[in-house]
Amino acid sequence: MLGGMKVATLHLDPIRNRGPVDPRIFGGFLEHMGRAVYEGVYQPDSIHADEDGFRTDVIGALARLKMPVVRYPGGNYVSSHDWKDGIGPKTARNVRPDFAWKSVETNQFGVDEFMAWCKKLGTTPMMAVNLGTKGAHEAAELLEYTNLPRGFYWSDLRPNDEPYGVKMWCMGNEMDGPWQAGHVPAREYAQRAQQAAKIMKGLDPTIETVACGSSGRGMSTYLAWDREVLEYGWDDFDFISAHRYSANHRNDTAWFLAEGTEIERIITDYRSLIGYVRGARRSNRNVYLSFDEWNVWYKNMEMDGGWKPAPHLIEEVYNLEDALVVAQYLNAFIRNADLVKCACIAQIVNIIAPLLTRGDEMLKQTIYYAFEDIATITSGDALEAVLDCETYDADDRRGVSLVDVAATWDGRALGLSLVNRSLTDSVSVRVPVGAFPPFAFVDSRILAGDDPKVANSFEAPETLVSQAFEVELGADGLVVNLPPLAHVTLRTTTSP
Repeated sequence: MLGGMKVATLHLDPIRNRGPVDPRIFGGFLEHMGRAVYEGVYQPDSIHADEDGFRTDVIGALARLKMPVVRYPGGNYVSSHDWKDGIGPKTARNVRPDFAWKSVETNQFGVDEFMAWCKKLGTTPMMAVNLGTKGAHEAAELLEYTNLPRGFYWSDLRPNDEPYGVKMWCMGNEMDGPWQAGHVPAREYAQRAQQAAKIMKGLDPTIETVACGSSGRGMSTYLAWDREVLEYGWDDFDFISAHRYSANHRNDTAWFLAEGTEIERIITDYRSLIGYVRGARRSNRNVYLSFDEWNVWYKNMEMDGGWKPAPHLIEEVYNLEDALVVAQYLNAFIRNADLVKCACIAQIVNIIAPLLTRGDEMLKQTIYYAFEDIATITSGDALEAVLDCETYDADDRRGVSLVDVAATWDGRALGLSLVNRSLTDSVSVRVPVGAFPPFAFVDSRILAGDDPKVANSFEAPETLVSQAFEVELGADGLVVNLPPLAHVTLRTTTSP
């Protein structure tokens, strides 16, 4: 049913901002799970495989997402994983059972293959260490292998003369979760993580460490776990992690499209917690938030690999409403640029991912376009956006703005990302630009449709893709007419 036209006003000023947006918020995640690695990024028998067995079609598609960092190798997988199984001659590598996903791991893709793949993609590695079934000693050995020069036992086994120079390190994964191999109470985990961080930073003081935060807001230990970890290891951790997977089990689109309010609430929770611990410790250093697992996930819940290599697990099919929620995640990260310095969409191919493969085919899902469009227009500082806009109620989510917005300014270009959550009403967003230099309009894209459930498929791969979009640019500013169920991005630049 068609609705009317609402009017909103977006107030922006370049001097009112949250500081620079860290490009690492557009990070990705690659785990040894299902077909993410094998038949995803690595498939030597594919017609798209290069000399190293990497799928060039996947690399090409991911390159457009401008991912500056990719987290690896897990995920739950890392907590029972031995990185040493994935180095050396491939013919001599051990085949192992994977506890996390009940799968067979051939270890044909390991540390060195990941580093080579990152180089070809043009991204940097974010490594996770096993603090579930292993500890600080093994973590330090991995850092020696990747980061130290020749002349030491493990670095001498590295095939490259030059170190890989891994700068971001996750101190385990979701160690608050009872499902995690080696799960322990917060205090014991904090001790393990701090010991590992101290030794690793002793070997390479340039690295940054990410402590495990809560696996989700529904955990009974939410924030209490994080507080204990931060209080114990404050001086040795640079980030605390947050994870969230959004779901629409109730099949209520209006409620689901208010998901951005929950994402913002989680970030606010961590802002308060980190501020409290900093104050309690009378510290001048900052710890930031790494939102290193996030996405929509609830339709495909198959997580038992049946002890097979590369089983089909949680290969979610994404629709329009999912893409609008993905856009709200990135909008929230941008708005909170002073706190959120890294974020990794989980994952990048086949496993709850923007890309799917089928044999030699590859499909870009709806969420691919939302991610690409925002990554393309974002640069500079995150502006404090003041939006005068009507609201709506959806069950327990009340007073939700019809439009979700993020804005950036780099001194020449203004970037805007706007989501119209309404199923029926268009919203005309007026953006006065008197505080900015004169603009010349450059580019605008839209991802929109009448059906929130519409999705792309291998048979119809362009059912929903982003397209060019007209935005009014006049003497008084911008006018962006958002249709219902729409995500619009735009980037302007100053006149010559």
